[in-house]
Amino acid sequence: MTIDVSRETEERLDDYAALIRKWNPRINLVAPATLPDLRQRHIDDCLQIAHHAKPVSGLWADLGSGGGLPGLVVAIAFQGRAIRFTLVESDQRKAAFLRTAIRQLDLADTTVLSSRIEALEPLKADHISARALAPLPRLMAYLDRHLAIDGRAWLMKGEQWRSEVAEARKHWNFTADVFPSATKSGAAIINISGVSHV
Repeated sequence: MTIDVSRETEERLDDYAALIRKWNPRINLVAPATLPDLRQRHIDDCLQIAHHAKPVSGLWADLGSGGGLPGLVVAIAFQGRAIRFTLVESDQRKAAFLRTAIRQLDLADTTVLSSRIEALEPLKADHISARALAPLPRLMAYLDRHLAIDGRAWLMKGEQWRSEVAEARKHWNFTADVFPSATKSGAAIINISGVSHV
């Protein structure tokens, strides 16, 4: 599956992919075995968020950014909109990669917070994204802390997403809109809003 993007966005995504390939031998940003299929396995996978989300403005926080998936991909896709991006990554080496990528890709509205998610002051983010960070029951506490009251989260989940949603509902109230993944069978992107304790 390929999502149509502008030529400028395509060029930035190519430059981002080149940065991952350059840094990956020193810092494990993605599993080395997935590098030959970097575009579909990682970049196109994350572009699905940009396809479904229609943000106009506000703060977008990417939690546990790692190598920038999905945070940098979404920031590239939404470049030029009135959206500020904050990438949260506690690993100092990965944070250094993210800062280098932001500078080289000229993403002026994107910054990095090198901190643990639970140690941050509430971000009050209008939008939150996360990929391969934690099971949904644990993610809910992060969303409760960092989402604005009317904010929405875009969570990329694997094949166990149904059981994770069921487990999370034991302790949390939330609305979940599910979009089946177009790049990985059985996986899904879950759009969550209205988070509160049961």
